[in-house]
Formats: sequence, structure tokens, C-alpha cells
Amino acid sequence: MKKSVTMSDIAKRLKISNVTVSNALSDKDGVSEELREKIKQTAAEIGYKFTPGRKGDKQLKSENIGVIIPERYIGPYGSFYWALYNSIIQELMKLHCYCMLEIIKYDSEKELKTPNMITEGKISGLIIIGQVSSEYAAFISKNFSPYIFVDFYDKYIDADCIVTDSYYGMYRLTDYLISMGHREIGFIGSVHATQSIQDRYMGYVKAMNENALEVCAEWTLPDRDESGVYITIPLPEKMPTAFVCNCDEVAYIFMRQLKEAGYQIPEDISLVGYDNYVAHSMETPSITTFEISIVDMATTAAQTIVDKIRSKDSSPVRKMLIGKLILKESVKKLAD
Repeated sequence: MKKSVTMSDIAKRLKISNVTVSNALSDKDGVSEELREKIKQTAAEIGYKFTPGRKGDKQLKSENIGVIIPERYIGPYGSFYWALYNSIIQELMKLHCYCMLEIIKYDSEKELKTPNMITEGKISGLIIIGQVSSEYAAFISKNFSPYIFVDFYDKYIDADCIVTDSYYGMYRLTDYLISMGHREIGFIGSVHATQSIQDRYMGYVKAMNENALEVCAEWTLPDRDESGVYITIPLPEKMPTAFVCNCDEVAYIFMRQLKEAGYQIPEDISLVGYDNYVAHSMETPSITTFEISIVDMATTAAQTIVDKIRSKDSSPVRKMLIGKLILKESVKKLAD
């Protein structure tokens, strides 16, 4: 049988006294706010459980929030989701909650393995960032509650979800390219990989159709394999004048690939992305994009999961965040 975590375990890890740990968890005086937050965060991380009836016990147990992210969304250079997770930590702390992260490997998702934080009883609420398979989403929904989806939804599951208006955002980006004189525009993204990419593709299609422009199959290019790992994007024999990319990370990856192939951006090919994620802000040219506020998404996600824990209302809610067009350096205006 697995040994229960005690206050002594927290004290040993942080090299402080048991009395300090007890005072911090009970919200008593004599402990700095910085140390108190560190103690509570450590308690949440290692799965400390409180004896019912002691002051502060019930409160902290209800404030341990788990976050899971599929491994494929954590890239070697950081990712939008990694930045979002770090923002969620800050927002949860404002609500006196503490956060645990677990990266879900592709095999674990495929084999429907329960996250450790659930099997060990460490959390009272779960945030899933980045689309998991429908089978895994259904598996989680049957085995744990409450939970919310962030940046995706599943048509088969009535669940709380926080999403952005991907359809409208990509419609705006494509329409902007058209206003800059582009008539041959491609799309970068594996259309059926996620709901977000599919919605963005449909926004692109709407803008093209609305302007009586052809959506060419040879200009709709995949960006990842079935496990979600980015691939070398196959370049068509005849290139369009512009591409809309399903996210900024892909836009910058594709820009490097185009440069290696001898193309100049935006002189030869114009590019737009989605997210306005700053990890690549030092690269040139900067990518015109549709901005999604990480802070707004994190704030909404944190408040939603806390409300689910504390409220008896289990009715699922879909919350959609609206972004805005951000003009940068990656689009060339063509002559009329």
C-alpha cells in the first residue's frame, strides 16, 4: 500500500519545520505570503491529504487543480499551450488554488491510461489543454469530474469548454490577404487533426468563396502526422502568392522551410498565422496574425473549473473568446 503523504514530507522537501507547514496550511500568522504559497503549492503537487474536520483541510483539498497536455503540443521551442499553462497557474493562485501538470504521452492516450494525478487522488478538478482523441476524452469524462476542455471541443461530449472563434479569425486573416491583392492563397494545416484547425480551414474557405476565389486542393498542405508531430510541409510545384497557417508556430516553421528553399518572405510568398504567440518574436519578418489573449483564456479557464468545483450546477457551458487582427511584416501588397 502506498504511504500517505504527511506534513513532515512537505517540511523535509522545503527544509522547514512542521510547525511552519501547519501554520501555512491553516492560514495562521507567522508565515510570509511567499512561503505560504510555496508550501500550499508543494502540498498540492505531492498529493497531501487533510484529516477531515481540521481547519483549512477541506478548503485546500478542493483547491488542487490538475492540468493535462498531450505531449505533441509541447514543442522543442516552447508552445502556445506551455505559455497558457503558466498563465493558468497564476490565475489559479489568485483564486487560492494550486496547479499540477501531467504531460500525456501519445501511447498513454491511445491505450486509455488514467493520468497519475487522478489515480492517486491528488486533484479535485481537471483542465485538459489541447485536443485529445474522442476516445480519450470520453474515457476521462466517464472516470473523473469535474473537468473542462480548453482550446477544443468534442461533438460527442457535453462538456464545459473554452475556445476561440477560430472560424472568424481565419476568415478575417484570409479576407485581409485578399484586400492586399492576393488571389492565389493556400492553407497550411492537417485539416482533420483537430477541431480548431478544421474550424480555421472553414473560415479560410468562406473568405475564398465569398470573393469567388478557387480553393485548390494542391495548396491545402498538411503540417503534422497522425500522432500530431510536425512534418516537413510538401511544397506544391506551382506556388500561390500567399498562405494562411493554422497557428503562428507552424507559420514560423514554414517560413524557415521556405527560406531554405530560396523563397523570400514576403517578397515571394506572404504568410499569416494565428495566436500572436511571442515565442518567435525575434525572427524576421514578424508574422501577421490573429491575436488570442493567453491571459483572457487562462482567466476564463481558471474561473470556470473553480466554479464547477464549488457549484452544484453541472450544466455544460461553451465559452468563446474573440480575438483581433494584428498586422506585422509578412504580407506584401500586390499591385491592383
